Amino acid sequence: MIFPTLDFLLFFLVVFALVWLVSPHHVARKCMLLGASYFFYAYWDWRFTFLLAASTLVNWGAGWLLAAEKSEIRRKWIAACAIALNLLALGFFKYYGFFIESLDGLLRSVGWQRDLPFIEVILPVGISFFVFQGISYVVDAYRRDLPRAYSLLDVAVYKSFFPQLVAGPIVRAADFMPQLERPPRRDAVFMSMALLLILWGLFKKAIVANYLATDLVDPAFLAPSEYGALDLLLAIYAYAVQIYCDFSAYSDIAIGVAALLGYHFMRNFDQPYRAQSLQEFWRRWHISLSSWLRDYLYIPLGGNRKGKVRTYVNLMITMLLGGIWHGAHWKFVLWGALHGGGLAVERALGLGERPRSTRWGRILATLVIFHFVCFAWIFFRASSMENALAVLSGLARWGEPLLLAKPYLLALITLGIAINFTPRTLLDRLEIKFQRWPLVLQGIAAGLVVVLIETMGGDGVAPFIYFQF
Repeated sequence: MIFPTLDFLLFFLVVFALVWLVSPHHVARKCMLLGASYFFYAYWDWRFTFLLAASTLVNWGAGWLLAAEKSEIRRKWIAACAIALNLLALGFFKYYGFFIESLDGLLRSVGWQRDLPFIEVILPVGISFFVFQGISYVVDAYRRDLPRAYSLLDVAVYKSFFPQLVAGPIVRAADFMPQLERPPRRDAVFMSMALLLILWGLFKKAIVANYLATDLVDPAFLAPSEYGALDLLLAIYAYAVQIYCDFSAYSDIAIGVAALLGYHFMRNFDQPYRAQSLQEFWRRWHISLSSWLRDYLYIPLGGNRKGKVRTYVNLMITMLLGGIWHGAHWKFVLWGALHGGGLAVERALGLGERPRSTRWGRILATLVIFHFVCFAWIFFRASSMENALAVLSGLARWGEPLLLAKPYLLALITLGIAINFTPRTLLDRLEIKFQRWPLVLQGIAAGLVVVLIETMGGDGVAPFIYFQF
């Protein structure tokens, strides 16, 4: 079930009405949310609801044991075992095939061929997100960032809450669990802002991301040898815009849908392409993941507290694991290594925190970081390392005619980049004006915008990019 579809609209309208209808009965409200979330997940493949339930039981049990245990040594073992079980599930479903194929290739290269247990493993949608949320619950409980052990119902709602279940944002247990302690108040729902976020997300996904993907990015990356340098360069810029608009659209819609149900999610994107350093980029891009990696991996590894060399190693480990989190493929390893190496070089040169004193210095820094990020996106988007190398080699074919560039695609690329340089308070200003309208008029306006987006959009809606992770 994809957000910008009639199926999801009907599903959400029913859930929205029922949840607020039973809202005075808090347990019934949470049961309603739990049932809706499992229905939403079962819509993809009902078999994996058992995996989600098992993951919930493991993390709930670990939280209960951590709250009851007084011995710090035993608490460490409980947390370590629970984290290991979470990672074991993620490792099997996401990396088993990658590990076996890599091992088979290594053995063949040294002439030691063996029959290895190849198994076709289906990747459960959203497993990376709900596993990381499970780890968040365990670690927050271990650190005593949670005031108590929560009920199985609360943990189950947290793990399966449908707006963020399959593609984030990665919601921290310490941020979300307290919201389940009491039913939300209707008068505290920011209806106007929620509608604006949903409409803005629909536009970015259905118009900007979809057209750039189908008419420029996909053809160029499918057969890079058929196109010249300008077409491929435009495709790289287009993918930078596509992935930003696609993923930030999902986050905006998820945040808006959660807000309509009375819950608050953190902002997940903050105009990342205006960053003047890689460090700043990662403070603005996929904030829930980058902050998760920082707080649950980089800082526990030692962060920058154990000397320069150890800091560089910690940065590289963090970004390598961040790359692998995105997929079981060497191209993601290289993508993570590029960002890890870039962050280490920035740290060594003292560039990450150094303010640019002149306007041209800020412009130059922004251009350098944007093009570094675009270069790394080549490996992220390519279907394989060979495909990425074919794109890179195609950038040397200057003088060939443009085949893919169309005025509307250039306009969408320009718009997607310009979004990153609008005033940060622009949506807040629109919300102030929008909320002055009567609620009925807001609903009619939102419906008209949805119809307009549906009319302007292409046939069908492609799944969000981050569904595969």
